[in-house]
Amino acid sequence: MATNILDVLRTKRDGGQLSEEQIEFFIDGYTTGTIADEQAAALCMAIVFRGMEPDELATWTRRMLDSGERLDLAGVGRPTVDKHSTGGVGDKISLPLVAVVAACGAAVPQLSGRGLGHTGGTLDKMESIPGWRASLSNEEVVDQLRTVGAVICAAGPDLAPADRKLYALRDVTGTVEAIPLIASSIMSKKLAEGTSALVLDVKFGSGAFLPEVERARQLATTMVGLGRSYDVRTVALLTAMDTPLGRAAGNALEVTESVEVLKGGGPADVVELTLALARAMLEQVGIDADPAAAIADGRALATWDAMVRAQGGDPDAPLPVAAHRRVVRAASSGHVTRLDARAVGIAAWTLGAGRSRKEDPVSAGAGVMCLRKPGDEVAAGEPLLELHADDEARFAAAEAALAGAVDIGPEPPPPSPLVLERID
Repeated sequence: MATNILDVLRTKRDGGQLSEEQIEFFIDGYTTGTIADEQAAALCMAIVFRGMEPDELATWTRRMLDSGERLDLAGVGRPTVDKHSTGGVGDKISLPLVAVVAACGAAVPQLSGRGLGHTGGTLDKMESIPGWRASLSNEEVVDQLRTVGAVICAAGPDLAPADRKLYALRDVTGTVEAIPLIASSIMSKKLAEGTSALVLDVKFGSGAFLPEVERARQLATTMVGLGRSYDVRTVALLTAMDTPLGRAAGNALEVTESVEVLKGGGPADVVELTLALARAMLEQVGIDADPAAAIADGRALATWDAMVRAQGGDPDAPLPVAAHRRVVRAASSGHVTRLDARAVGIAAWTLGAGRSRKEDPVSAGAGVMCLRKPGDEVAAGEPLLELHADDEARFAAAEAALAGAVDIGPEPPPPSPLVLERID
């Protein structure tokens, strides 16, 4: 086994493929603290420029997975399937989706994270519900999957600890965007959940983590390959993120919109993507059920209520509301032709809905309501966006972030697909 970190660094720096022994040495050494942050940062940067071969990446992912424990879902009594999104603006899909799929007979272990930067975090959204708690023991997760069929919670500290440490390092060293490192980070956590099937929502566009569709496709293909190599049935949908999903971007605002979907309403794009992902998830585990019917007959909403209550929350309690609101109005008349997702996400973050550092608090009521979206007609002076904040001093920076974010033209834009393609 390699015992010299410099040999590992030189191998990747010079474009070589790391051996199984070198990968084991590095992952184990960095997880336990015998390899320094600056040495790990050097290897991550070398991977950014040199990439990784498929078998090399598979070994890297396996070692990250083996750095901690795995959930054992064998006793759940239902087929298990999860979904992962690469993140976007207004992407509250996990909330209604988990309830819909569980209402159709599957068990969905949605281990989620918090928001950082312009994309919101699922746990931040759920924590706007009074009493709801994110931290569950492994035993509580399994019991809730058995009784309710759905759980949204934080990943335990012992699941893929190598990824937790590497992710924090990549975040501060400019190495987040390396596709092999993204793929291994996502898949090591998802494989550690113990689910038998996985559906990936890989986003592209201005508000996505990877704006270019080709890089998003490459990431999706890489992750599907990793999942299949572990006998986890895996499929990916490439979905558009140039425009915010739905009309709400912000924690409590997105919970409200998610519940509207479960009640049979909500924005058409949120409903469309929820159903598309639900159908893919149910197909992966061989359940012949109509997710739209689970919404229409109230089963999905009942499952949501049961999931929230199981984690100490009150689904009927009023959600936090920001103390102040300000409207952004249309400068001209016509049809909205563009609403930039990244600008809306940055505005929501500036208003207090997001954080700059993992330890920062978030405002549950802050965010942006998109009152007009591409295709909608608007008259000069009518409201386009509504800003929500607990601190009025935040409005100026949010308005600056939205400068140039909306285009208005004489004709509506041509329709574009929300789901671009499926990758098996």
